[in-house]
Amino acid sequence: MTTFSAYLDALTSHGTTSRSARKHWLLSHGTQHAILFAGDLLVIAGAMLVAVYARGAVPFDTAGDSFHVMAVAAPLLGAMWLLMLQLFGTYQLRHQRAGAVEYKRALMASFTMAGLVGIGSYLLKAEFPRGLYVLLFTVGTVGLVTARFARRKVMNRVHRRGYFLTPIVVAGGSGHVDAIAKVLRRETWLGYRVVGAVTADKAHTTPGGLPVLGAIGDTVDVIEKHDVATVIFAEGSFSSPADFRRMAWELEEQDVHMIVVPALTDVSAQRLDVRPVAGLPLVDVDRPQAIEAARWIKRTWDIIGSAVLLLLAAPVMGLVALAIKLEDRGPVIFRQTRVGLKGESFECLKFRSMATDAEARLAALMAENEGAGPLFKMTHDPRITRVGRFIRRFSLDELPQLWNALRGDMSLVGPRPALPTEVAQYDPDTRRRLDVRPGLTGLWQVSGRSNLSWDDTVRLDLYYVDNWSMVQDLMILARTAKAVVGSSGAY
Repeated sequence: MTTFSAYLDALTSHGTTSRSARKHWLLSHGTQHAILFAGDLLVIAGAMLVAVYARGAVPFDTAGDSFHVMAVAAPLLGAMWLLMLQLFGTYQLRHQRAGAVEYKRALMASFTMAGLVGIGSYLLKAEFPRGLYVLLFTVGTVGLVTARFARRKVMNRVHRRGYFLTPIVVAGGSGHVDAIAKVLRRETWLGYRVVGAVTADKAHTTPGGLPVLGAIGDTVDVIEKHDVATVIFAEGSFSSPADFRRMAWELEEQDVHMIVVPALTDVSAQRLDVRPVAGLPLVDVDRPQAIEAARWIKRTWDIIGSAVLLLLAAPVMGLVALAIKLEDRGPVIFRQTRVGLKGESFECLKFRSMATDAEARLAALMAENEGAGPLFKMTHDPRITRVGRFIRRFSLDELPQLWNALRGDMSLVGPRPALPTEVAQYDPDTRRRLDVRPGLTGLWQVSGRSNLSWDDTVRLDLYYVDNWSMVQDLMILARTAKAVVGSSGAY
């Protein structure tokens, strides 16, 4: 998630279409809060029932009447837990589109609640069976986080279908406005619809085709005329801090949301630290993480992970090898020179998915290339064998690269390993991809795979290099299974 997307979390969840609709917009927020509250109430009630009936499964349980304890304590526990969720800000809608803030706050509220109950029971010398305590807060905490995750996934699908979108206006320089509009159009799951632009450029549309609705000074009039409740200010919106303050005052009177996007893109929230100093919102930006990605922690994880996965995948790899051999009696493994860490070449291994003369036929097919940039892609490549099409669909052809990861040529997660001919066409920025080991899977693979443009592929790989973390690696590995099973963008 980029810095821009993190700032967009402050936007609302539903759009408005008129002044009267703004009242409906406020009501919709009330409805959302009620739904969230009811969902949490059901989860907590369910956790109480599980704790009572499954208490005997806890080996270190103590004696006590669970039914009696819960009957007396349930109303107070439920009320306190819901209050704690409210105090920790878990019902703030701005954090419920993306990011981990919502989950972190639910966890902290639940841990605090568990701590208060434990301390209170000790001080008051009240009997609260251990099994009941452990099950209640374990099941309840997991349930609250899971329910929020499920709700977010449902809303993402609803947004992708074009429902409950937030209409917004973007102000600033044309280039910055188009960059923001491009992100919002690509990330449809966020649920934002750009109505138009407000810019100082004298044109009917921005270079990206977004209609210009007025000048910066006309922002308030544009908002009223086009009935939007949110405006995003990008770079180039204000010439001085005084202009920003005046605009904030005007928009305060109009009861609209104002979001300011800093001149930072593709920087993860983990690298940012906002500190107000003498009235200035200073943003400390940690250095890029490419060096950290090459250290022993990631390498140790690659060795252990690839070794375990090789053992688990051995039966499948054996079947794939047999199927390839029986189809055309050709070699099972396809070896190809790829470029790895710091431009070092290595022999990348794959199960052969094409005819044995595939390389010789490549030149004849270049005119039908569907890939962008230096990549060659064909939806219906005639060189792919019958077995090859199946193993490509589920990415089984890449299983031998686990050996590359074990050896150190590759990593489990990283940018795709590029061909020398592709690297020869890289510009200086794109060569940044070579600062970490290439991976079996990566951020672009779980974000659309072959359906992405070359620019988006490079952007995602550079984001990964600059913002590497072990948590991100684990998330990418978890998302890889879904992308492979769905075979989205694989051909």
